Amino acid sequence: MEHEVFVPVDVETLRAALADPERVAPCVPGFQQDADASAGPLSGRLKVRAGGHSITYRGALHLASRDDETYVVEGEGAEVRGTGSAKLTLTVRLSKVEGGTTLRFTGTTSAEGRLKELPEDAAVSAAHRLLDRFAEALAATAAAGAVRDADDLDGVDDVDGTDELGDVDDDGVDQGAESAGSVFDAPVPPPSLDPLADAEFEVPDLPDEALADPGVEAAHARRTMIGRSAEEVDHAPPRGRYAPTPGPQAASTTDTLRWLAPAAALALASAVVVGRALRRRK
Repeated sequence: MEHEVFVPVDVETLRAALADPERVAPCVPGFQQDADASAGPLSGRLKVRAGGHSITYRGALHLASRDDETYVVEGEGAEVRGTGSAKLTLTVRLSKVEGGTTLRFTGTTSAEGRLKELPEDAAVSAAHRLLDRFAEALAATAAAGAVRDADDLDGVDDVDGTDELGDVDDDGVDQGAESAGSVFDAPVPPPSLDPLADAEFEVPDLPDEALADPGVEAAHARRTMIGRSAEEVDHAPPRGRYAPTPGPQAASTTDTLRWLAPAAALALASAVVVGRALRRRK
């Protein structure tokens, strides 16, 4: 398999991006990085679309550079849903051209399972589409990284430069700051025109008994402001329409005796009066 892709990015910028596997991983279309960081930035799942089918492989990719300024990509994965597998060996060569760089991909693939059952032209078309998207994403990532590095360098130059700073003496104080004067040199405002401003008032000494307890006054003020204290509100029964209806109270023995004694005395007095009246008639 052979394929070429042109990108409007210079060779050195692309090499800097390919040297960092963590920057390469997001550029692989359909790749989902493994949650386990120890497995490597190019370990995880790869979803491939070919011939109207979607096949997901779980495995890892390995990227290495050679002395001849080429890069070798080796990958191996197994189907997540199925018994098939796939292997990939790819060589990437960067060539400088006018206005950018050409990426030349050459390599071989071997597959078992669902990918092998697809027509050859469908598998090749899917591989070319994947390489095109990878090259475009890699170029965008490399260009963004170059711009970010340039901004960082500009920021360092601004911090190290002293063109915008004022003249500084040996004591480390800016001349402009010294000429501004001190706050202690400001003129004192004139005194108030009020005739009683300078008058002295005597506060009479009061005995301790005349001073009220601040705690009592504070409690009284609190009850006056809110009506009742927090403790009274918490423990007071509800009032008004929300007050509970009192239940019937049973008559106690004390209440019965309280009314029985006067009634017995009245009956005894009536009996004495009636007896005397009857005796007088006889």
